[in-house]
Amino acid sequence: MLENLRSGVTKVILPVCRWLLRIGVKPDAVTWAGTIGTVVVSMVFFPQGWLWQGVVVLVLFIFSDLLDGTMARESGRSSKWGAFLDSTLDRIADGAVLGGLALYLAGPAGSVLWCGVAIGALVFGQVTSYSKARGESLGIPVHGGLAGRADRLFLSLLGALLTGLGVAWALPAAMAVLCVAGAITVGQRMVIVHRAIQQPDVQEAR
Repeated sequence: MLENLRSGVTKVILPVCRWLLRIGVKPDAVTWAGTIGTVVVSMVFFPQGWLWQGVVVLVLFIFSDLLDGTMARESGRSSKWGAFLDSTLDRIADGAVLGGLALYLAGPAGSVLWCGVAIGALVFGQVTSYSKARGESLGIPVHGGLAGRADRLFLSLLGALLTGLGVAWALPAAMAVLCVAGAITVGQRMVIVHRAIQQPDVQEAR
């Protein structure tokens, strides 16, 4: 869903990317800065109950996920290492966001139940990414699914923002949707790989 907005956003941030390259900033540095900032904000703001404040600050760091890729393409420095680094640090950032929200739900919100749902959303989100990578390592394209990374991030932060502004049920609802959608997405990807792996050419490749 939200992945379709990337091309439009990229056009907007292109001048910023070119300016950063001109002053000598490397794409990998932006990747690291964005991840470190996301982890720190998620682990400090959310467990304290500073939800809307954390979302506002996080939006600034999340844009680095678009900046680094665009900078790499503009500089001609796209590489396998850059792609690997970006993907690996994305998992850390995603885990920090949902982990921080889970701590909020167990702490200030006082609900172990909803904390468990948030942890479920975190686990299914990580397995969604892993199942894609593992399937593609077997030579099987794994696309689609109900909840992509951008959708998971958007729902998480929207729920946190609304709850921080007084809509108490918004974050629990977002976690429930993410948990169910994540389970469905993992199931969908398992079916894709299972069907593809039955094909003779895949069997031979293994």
